[in-house]
Amino acid sequence: MDNVNEGGCLCGAIRYVFSGAPLWTGYCHCVSCRRNTGAVVACFVGLRPQQLEWTSGQCREFESSADVWRGFCGDCGTPISYRARRWPNEIHLYVGTLDHPEQHPPRFHVFYNDKVHWFDSADDLPRHAKTSLE
Repeated sequence: MDNVNEGGCLCGAIRYVFSGAPLWTGYCHCVSCRRNTGAVVACFVGLRPQQLEWTSGQCREFESSADVWRGFCGDCGTPISYRARRWPNEIHLYVGTLDHPEQHPPRFHVFYNDKVHWFDSADDLPRHAKTSLE
């Protein structure tokens, strides 16, 4: 397959592969993403569900807020995915779970108004106060 990307969790119980170009890649500064990852910013790659194949294991999901589900490894706890009813034809994977995250640099920031004040990514990417759609 051309343009195949693989990834998985820390313990290796969950593995996935996706093919084709992502819809987007971006930083999220919202409080919910920070708490889910334990990091001051999260970075996602957005895909169509049909681009993604789980090759081993299965994510457990937690409804972190109304109509938002976050997938994680039930063994090691690694955050893996994000799904939301507002984007029914997308699944978002944490870039940090990719085997080669350097191949998917972010293109924008969302929820920039929520960022931790001392964090500066020192880039010139577009910054959106909420989502890129608002």
